[in-house]
Amino acid sequence: MKRGNGFVRVLSKSRFWIQVLIGLGVYSLVNVFDLSVWWVILFGSAIGLIWGKVFCRWMCPIGIMMELFMKISPNDSFRNMYQYHKIGCPIAWVSGLLNKVSIYKIQLNKDACKSCGLCDKACYMPALDQQRFSLYKKGKENPAENYSCSKCLSCVAECPNGSLSYTPALPHIKLKK
Repeated sequence: MKRGNGFVRVLSKSRFWIQVLIGLGVYSLVNVFDLSVWWVILFGSAIGLIWGKVFCRWMCPIGIMMELFMKISPNDSFRNMYQYHKIGCPIAWVSGLLNKVSIYKIQLNKDACKSCGLCDKACYMPALDQQRFSLYKKGKENPAENYSCSKCLSCVAECPNGSLSYTPALPHIKLKK
């Protein structure tokens, strides 16, 4: 059985270590090389135009610590703290708002979808509110366009037949002949 986009699957499985490497680089730039945190905020917000809210789950040094705490915590106290942290982060605000207009989007090929539900099980947002969110069910809000989606790409990686993709979604412009 084919499982999602191969490259995205490998990327998703390696996401934590990618975040550690990039996060340590960001931390070093700010604390060792005295890069102004304003440049980090500007960069993190600007990439939201291209990829959406990726900074939180792929680059943030504080996000690394929050994810480690969530892995070792037997209860939801750290999960709530992680959500609270994102409320106070200006990069999360701006890039979260840009999820709807970013160039790269998580897209569903409805013709290829078998409605197995593995994407919703892999995504943390439908788990939080099954009545509101679904990547494949009609009439539900697409979690990938919501403010809270951090583009971890678990949904794309778990799709057994590759009906989800993370690709550019530029509007088609029709030219008059």
